[in-house]
Amino acid sequence: MSGELAQKTCVPCMGGVPPLEGAQLAELQAQLGGGWRVVDGHHLEKDFGFDDFVSALAFTNRVGELAEDQGHHPDIYLSWGKAVIRIWTHKIDGLTESDFILAAKIDQL
Repeated sequence: MSGELAQKTCVPCMGGVPPLEGAQLAELQAQLGGGWRVVDGHHLEKDFGFDDFVSALAFTNRVGELAEDQGHHPDIYLSWGKAVIRIWTHKIDGLTESDFILAAKIDQL
């Protein structure tokens, strides 16, 4: 199902819309799957494991390129053998469909 999300393009949020919640949030989370967690109804988060620092850094750079292409930028925490991605729409301080789209695209890297 996340393949359908990954085919979409992130849409810049101009504000003035409420963050997703309830059934809408649950539906998009079910479509996404893949170990992504909705944390406090506020952001998506996923840990990615790697064999070494160089691999984690390469992944981080690929995520950065994707984020620039989509115009939607996650928080990325990099450490030896690990990258943690956190995504939310800063303009509304919550989740939009674009956050789930970016997460699905990251899963395809």
